[in-house]
Amino acid sequence: MESNPTWEIDGFALSLTSASPNTVSAYVSDVSLFAEWVSRQSIVTPQLVTKDVVRQYIGFLTTMKLAKRSIGRKVAALRKYFGWLARDHKIEVDPTAGVRTPSDTGRLPKVLTAEQLDALLHAKDSGDPDWKMARDTAIIELLYGSGLRVSELVSLDVDSINVRQLAVIVTGKGNKQRRVPVSEPCLVALTAWSLLRSEVVSDPAEVALFVNGRGTRLGTRDVRRLIDARALAPTHPHALRHTFATHLLDNGADLRAVQELLGHSDVATTQRYTHVSKERLKSVYGVSHPRA
Repeated sequence: MESNPTWEIDGFALSLTSASPNTVSAYVSDVSLFAEWVSRQSIVTPQLVTKDVVRQYIGFLTTMKLAKRSIGRKVAALRKYFGWLARDHKIEVDPTAGVRTPSDTGRLPKVLTAEQLDALLHAKDSGDPDWKMARDTAIIELLYGSGLRVSELVSLDVDSINVRQLAVIVTGKGNKQRRVPVSEPCLVALTAWSLLRSEVVSDPAEVALFVNGRGTRLGTRDVRRLIDARALAPTHPHALRHTFATHLLDNGADLRAVQELLGHSDVATTQRYTHVSKERLKSVYGVSHPRA
């Protein structure tokens, strides 16, 4: 809820037409917190915000010992907000222009080991029904084999899979669609699941590809739980996406091609995985080379 109408945060949220609901929510929260913070300095409108005020805020966030990545995200929200005000001629000068944030290399994405992947893909008999075993294997094959976000995976419908073209049609952030290849092992797993899906789906109108035991669309939390149940150690579903991207780059895939497969709007986001690959190469060198 907008605490002060002079900040026009509701209007800002409506302007973020290409952003996902989660991103909009995060931006609104970050801008609202900034507005609340500057109000303590009697700054009650965005027109009164200066570069020095923005720098002071970054300093405050730093003293709060927030991670550099978190600070960067909050400043990115302010850049988006003040940029929107400037484009609409509601402020004369963008106070975030030229303001630097603390450098952030960020934590490198976790890449699963061969042993961890094998445990996820080839689960031991847990006593679960065959339909659940087949569904969970198909989910993990798709997350690793095609690098989907969990939110993208749970939104898939039965007709999202194109068997002839070995591809899946994915709706990503900003409601943008992309076509991603599906591996042959994944297709085998999807076929096995499709043959057993009718055991839990009684409603012919249910189009969700992946469903729970009640026959309704699976949620993101359900996916996290099923992965944790199979994993050797607690594993976030995004680790499968990280592993997908890193393995592609390790084996010579073009960065722009990986960007397209992942659905990243900015290649800088994909470049993080090149750093992972370099670290992996250093590790292999250190262990394997006689003069390392």
